Amino acid sequence: MNKIVKPRVTLVGAGPGDPDLLTIKGAKALADANVVLYDALANEEILTYAPKKSIKIFVGKRKGCHEYSQDQINQLIVDNALTYGNVVRLKGGDPFIFGRGSEEIEYIESFGIPTSVVPGISSSIAVPANQGISLTKRGVSESFWVITGTTSDRKLSKDVALAAQSSATVVILMGMSKLEQIVALFQNESKGETPVAIIQNGTMPNEKIGIGTINSISQVVKDNNLSSPAIIVIGEVVRESNKLKNFNEKFASNKVCARE
Repeated sequence: MNKIVKPRVTLVGAGPGDPDLLTIKGAKALADANVVLYDALANEEILTYAPKKSIKIFVGKRKGCHEYSQDQINQLIVDNALTYGNVVRLKGGDPFIFGRGSEEIEYIESFGIPTSVVPGISSSIAVPANQGISLTKRGVSESFWVITGTTSDRKLSKDVALAAQSSATVVILMGMSKLEQIVALFQNESKGETPVAIIQNGTMPNEKIGIGTINSISQVVKDNNLSSPAIIVIGEVVRESNKLKNFNEKFASNKVCARE
């Protein structure tokens, strides 16, 4: 007699990169998975929390290289849930921070499949924190923006121009290809000397960081070969980091620098 399959899907946030930053609840969800569909930004070490016999499917997307379209990913999740039962959709960072998690849930639930979400530690907060950058600090920054640098139509988000007018810390994800446009918007607001940190592969062993100002950061990127995946942090809080003290001493001397 065939076993009755009870489909269900759990979206799990894998965190910013360091596998130790996966939540305990996320690890428990993986331990119960029959199938795991995982992204490029989800550290593959995290897959060790899933049973050895579970099916692991890479559905990652990188700039210029899409293993699957979003529609194909949606259908894969549903097909595997209906065939094998419990599916974990493992997504880098948090599923709901530029992760299209809500779109996936809407599609899955249209088939009557129950879903749940395990929040993940967003790279927008964790990666700066790992370098001692507090996105808010009393007397320095009262708020912060988290913005996608590249929208679904491949353009720079209009919110960046609004954020440049504020005194808030600005965190931009997926923005390296739009760096020159971002710099121009802040220069238009007379913020050329505002500190900037660019952190590549944040929380990982191969992490790289470059420090400069709006006026100098493009040269920092070129000199030190910084590239995606990276997070751009703009604001006075960059100067306040104790962990980056040596950087900031050089920064105060109008030098630009980077570290691996």
